[in-house]
Amino acid sequence: MRAQMKSAITVLRQAGAALVLVTALHAAPAQADDGFPFGLEMTLDVARQPGSKRLPTLEIGDDGEVILELWCKGGKGQFSVAGNTVIFVAGPLEDRACPPARAQADDDLVAGLSEAATWKRQGDFVSFIGTKSLRFRINTN
Repeated sequence: MRAQMKSAITVLRQAGAALVLVTALHAAPAQADDGFPFGLEMTLDVARQPGSKRLPTLEIGDDGEVILELWCKGGKGQFSVAGNTVIFVAGPLEDRACPPARAQADDDLVAGLSEAATWKRQGDFVSFIGTKSLRFRINTN
């Protein structure tokens, strides 16, 4: 009887350890090639604006928090992702005495991200799709 009790306790401990391991693996942020680019930085896939060397970048944290460095402005935001559905909420942007054209381009980019309803990843490219599509390249360097 005592041997059976020890055996049952051992089996329960092993099952509990397996459950903890499986739960931890499912709770880890998605890092697969086809998953949302949590923990990565991306650059907008567009030509540079005349007179500027900058291209907008998004640095996405493991929990979806975002640091935005746009053509002129900068700020923070948050991505929420479920399957191929995405929601982006921008925080306040820092106005850095931008020329009007760059300020408007920054505002348009943030509006486009905010209007995106879905996303898709193809290799090193991530597209946010809403009223218009925005394509970013994942920085692999």
